[in-house]
Amino acid sequence: MSGGSGGPGRKIAELSLDKVIHERARLMILTYLSSSNQGETGFTELRDSLGFTAGNLSTQLRVLEEAGLVGIEKTFRDKKPYTGVRLAAAGRRALERYLAELEVVVASLKGTRKEE
Repeated sequence: MSGGSGGPGRKIAELSLDKVIHERARLMILTYLSSSNQGETGFTELRDSLGFTAGNLSTQLRVLEEAGLVGIEKTFRDKKPYTGVRLAAAGRRALERYLAELEVVVASLKGTRKEE
């Protein structure tokens, strides 16, 4: 990721890590969706792959959906309820901004590390 608001020269005090994304479970969800080759991931797959309870996943997805970072569609497949989750374009951009800010943190740490 280059350029943008997370570029070189930014200072730690200038960062504003997105609190919605910064929560561990939500970061895991966004990372999973972002790295998926599928346009949509099923709720059950997310739950099982990330090791969440259904209740916790539902709660975290609600927060992400309200923030406009994911889209959720409930349908039926083979006469069974199916909940599909997809990373919204705004979610992809927000995750990229978040990761760029983390790169500033890492660069800052590397810049202050004493050579051994």
